Amino acid sequence: MSDSASELIPLKELSRKQRRVLGVLLEKAFTVPDQYPMTLKSVTTGCNQKNNRDPISNYTEDDVVDTLGQLQQMGFVGCLHTEGGRTERYRHYMRRTTKLTEPQLAIMTELLLRGRQQLGELRTRASRMVAIESQEVLRQALIGLMDDELVRANGQLERRGIEVDHNLYPIGENHDPMALLADEPDDISPAVTVRAVARPLQSEQIAPRDPASADRLAALEALVRELKDELGSIRSEFRELQDRFEDLRRQLGS
Repeated sequence: MSDSASELIPLKELSRKQRRVLGVLLEKAFTVPDQYPMTLKSVTTGCNQKNNRDPISNYTEDDVVDTLGQLQQMGFVGCLHTEGGRTERYRHYMRRTTKLTEPQLAIMTELLLRGRQQLGELRTRASRMVAIESQEVLRQALIGLMDDELVRANGQLERRGIEVDHNLYPIGENHDPMALLADEPDDISPAVTVRAVARPLQSEQIAPRDPASADRLAALEALVRELKDELGSIRSEFRELQDRFEDLRRQLGS
């Protein structure tokens, strides 16, 4: 949280390189604080690493230093100098310049680095940086981000299979936009409504006739959602293990 509202900087459109560089600084500040702030070389390596990145990039140090300069001008990044003064190191100022909580920063980091994801995958990956104890904790953090128009989704957060993405794409860059919900009723709670095109559930199209059936169906839908979220988490953890195995194999030269 920022100490002063006057220090807050609006977080709006960011280019692809700006999102990647800022995401790397955020990620490394969370996961390897002993190697932070980062040198230009380490930021470039972080941008181009193969695991936990989508799409894969191949930026040069010139690309990265130009992008760091742009982010410095925006107020999101700072440049520090070592005691000898010969090595510049870079850090983000997102905790100072935005009102985002730690879970929200972790969520934004993952979306900046990988784009749209299902909730189970997002929770697993963001939890590498900050503990997110349940899917409900994740949803509440996402609701705050949606209220600030930093995140969008392709349906209501309570629905199964929903994907979320950051909302920082410049106009014309994202070829698969998540549009606004066309016929969103005014009385729907903001806790379950997002700016999205909703995909109707079969249960909403064929409503049960008696309350007992409705309760059983609701319970089954809730169970299916939880199982789907758990499956997404398992798949994400498996991919993380695959990435680590590949990194280890490369290090061993096999």
